[in-house]
Amino acid sequence: MPDLTYAIGDIHGCADLLQRLLEQIERRGAGRARCLVFLGDYVDRGPDSARVIEILRDLGEREPEAVTCLMGNHEEMMLNAYRDGLGATAWQENGGGGTLASFGIEDPEDLPHGVLDWLSALPTVHEDSRRYYVHAGFRPGRRGIDPDTRSRLWIREPFLSADYDFGKHVVHGHTPQKSGQPDVRTHRTNLDTAAVRGGALTAGVFTGEDDRAVEFLQVWRTA
Repeated sequence: MPDLTYAIGDIHGCADLLQRLLEQIERRGAGRARCLVFLGDYVDRGPDSARVIEILRDLGEREPEAVTCLMGNHEEMMLNAYRDGLGATAWQENGGGGTLASFGIEDPEDLPHGVLDWLSALPTVHEDSRRYYVHAGFRPGRRGIDPDTRSRLWIREPFLSADYDFGKHVVHGHTPQKSGQPDVRTHRTNLDTAAVRGGALTAGVFTGEDDRAVEFLQVWRTA
């Protein structure tokens, strides 16, 4: 397990915040071994989804053993809009139109194949010795990783209110925190701090000694 693990919450097309957060991570790490886990929802609503994907793909190609990008529900909607047109209108109304514009196109069928291949290969869960990482969460009542992919991408309740012990601390996003601060509970940590809604983009800093984050790094949009 690396010295440090940085888990990054929902980005939603905020490429400028992502770039600044990555720079902050590099300064914080000061050359220590580390890995990066991105919790999904890279696209939609923000101004530059195409650039976010480009940054993440480049990172993964340079450091394949150190970078994990998870799928979020917005990536799933984007793929579905391309594959069969189901939900294409709903996706565009939920920020997909801005994502298409960031690629300079109007039709989901014109999305770059390299991007679609990358999205299709994204896992929906990751784990290390102390934590599970997932976009949305798991269904309470069963310890370990929830086998239901839809729950991993979409669940809110009863996951949020139960604060169930899954056997490892669950690090997730998906539910924006209007305060701009992470929601830290006994058995889970929510890192979606509403970056695209005027909040912050947050990275939780995790070690092999503690389940919960030892620190949070945040970047906020400047005027």
